Amino acid sequence: MMRTILFKLRKQRCPGLLLALLLPLTASTPPAGDTTIPASLKWSERMALSIQKNNPEPWMIEFSKKPVWSYPQGLVLHAFEKLWRQKQDPQYLAYIKAYADLMINEDGTINTYDVGTFNIDMLNSGKILFNLYEQTGDEKYKKAIVRLRNQLKWQPRTTEGGYWHKLRYPWQMWLDGAYMGSPFLAQYAQTFNDKAAFDEVALQLMLLEQHLRDPKTGLLYHGWDESKLQVWANPKTGTSPNFWGRAMGWYAMAVVDVLDFFPPDHPKRKDIEAILQRLAPALQKYQDAASGLWYQVVDQGGREGNYLEASASSMFVYALAKGANKGYLDKRYRKVAEKGFKGLTEKLIQVQPDGEVNLTQVCAVAGLSADRDGSYAYYVNEKIRTDDPKGTGPFILASLELNK
Repeated sequence: MMRTILFKLRKQRCPGLLLALLLPLTASTPPAGDTTIPASLKWSERMALSIQKNNPEPWMIEFSKKPVWSYPQGLVLHAFEKLWRQKQDPQYLAYIKAYADLMINEDGTINTYDVGTFNIDMLNSGKILFNLYEQTGDEKYKKAIVRLRNQLKWQPRTTEGGYWHKLRYPWQMWLDGAYMGSPFLAQYAQTFNDKAAFDEVALQLMLLEQHLRDPKTGLLYHGWDESKLQVWANPKTGTSPNFWGRAMGWYAMAVVDVLDFFPPDHPKRKDIEAILQRLAPALQKYQDAASGLWYQVVDQGGREGNYLEASASSMFVYALAKGANKGYLDKRYRKVAEKGFKGLTEKLIQVQPDGEVNLTQVCAVAGLSADRDGSYAYYVNEKIRTDDPKGTGPFILASLELNK
C-alpha cells in the first residue's frame, strides 16, 4: 500500500508530501535495541551508520561542540546524499535535512556564516541544498544557495581572476579551494542556467593547474602566492614547497565532480578532462606498491616521519574510480583505485565488536600561513585523528564509486 502511494506521489510530482512520508521510514536502521552494524552491508553503509552512531546530530561531525556551518559537515552529508540516491533509505536524507534546517533560517540566512571573511570553504556545504530544494520546494534552501553563490561574485581574486582562498590569505590560491567552490558553482550553473558560471569554474581549475603543477613529477603543490610575499612561497614561482596528499585529493575530486554538471559541448570541458588525465599517471606512480595507499607527503614515502594517510588515499581512490567509470580515464585506473580501496580496508579500517567501523590515520588539518610553512616537518607533525570527516566522507564516496 505504501509503495503504491509513493509511486503516485512521484508521478504527480509532490516532493514535499513525498519527503514527509519518507522521513519516518528507516529501512536500513537496525531494530530498536540492536545497535549492531551488520558486516553484510557494503562499506559505504557501514561507515555511514557508524558516523550516525557517533554523531547523533549531524553538526557534531567535525568534533564540534556547537552547531557551525562548515565544509566537513557538507563533505560527509554530500556522501550521505550519494548513498541516499543509491539506497533510497530515508534516514540518510533525514540526517542531511536535520543539519540544513538547523543552520538555515526561513529568509535564507545561514547561522554562523559570515560572508565578510570571503572564506571559500564555506561554499562546500551549499551542495546539499540543491537536492533538498528539489525534494521539498522550500524556498529557504534556494535563498541560501543564492546567498552563497553571491559570495563568489565578490570573492577577492588574483590578477588573472583566480579566487583567493580567504580574505586573510591575500593573493593566494590553494588546491583545497577547488573542491570547496567549483562543484558548488558548477551545480549552480546547471540548476539555474548560469552559463557564465561554467566559464568561471573552468578558469579556476585551469589556473590552479597552471601555477601549481610540477612538470617533473606531475604532482601539484599545495598553494600558490601570486605576490610571492608569504614565508612559504618560492621566490621565483610563488608555490609552497611540498606535495600534500589531501590538497591534491581535494583538487582531483573537484575535477571529476564538476564534470557531472558541465554541458557536453562546453568548449572547456575537454580541457578539464585533460587535467584529470595528466594527474592520474602521477598518482599511479606515487601509489605505495605494498599497501596501495598514498603518503601524507606524496613523493617522499620512504622518509622518516611520513605515513600512509587515509583522507588523501580515499580521495584518490574516488577520483580515479569515478574517472574510469565515467570514461574520462583509461579503465586501468579502476584497478589502481581498487588496489587503493583494498589498502584502506585492510590497513586503515578498524572494526569494533558491534560492527562499528573506524577510519584511522587521517591528518586533522593542514594549511599555509606564517606559522605553517609547508615544510616536510610541518605536514608530518600535524595532528592525526581517527574518523576525521575529511577521511570518512571520501571513504563513503570511494565505496559507492567502486560498489564496495
